[in-house]
Amino acid sequence: MEIYELVLEMKLLERRLTLYEEKYGVLSDDFYSALITGKLEEYDAYDETRTDFSRWKGIFETWLRRKEKYTQKMQKNDLAKVMRFQPVY
Repeated sequence: MEIYELVLEMKLLERRLTLYEEKYGVLSDDFYSALITGKLEEYDAYDETRTDFSRWKGIFETWLRRKEKYTQKMQKNDLAKVMRFQPVY
């Protein structure tokens, strides 16, 4: 996957994450930390939150993987060579 494709996909994922962040009033980093440490187990009793949390977790983990790939690729490449530049005519 090219760097620009990673950026596009990450931005789409961020838009989806924003919906959950606005609904539940916390950032995805904080949600994910609480979820993986078991601090949100009380919400397992509710179908809607269980479903939302599962989707939110999946989207966030996908974003984390894309961010890691982006970081790795940027470390190996020169920014000037990977940046998409459109000259103004």
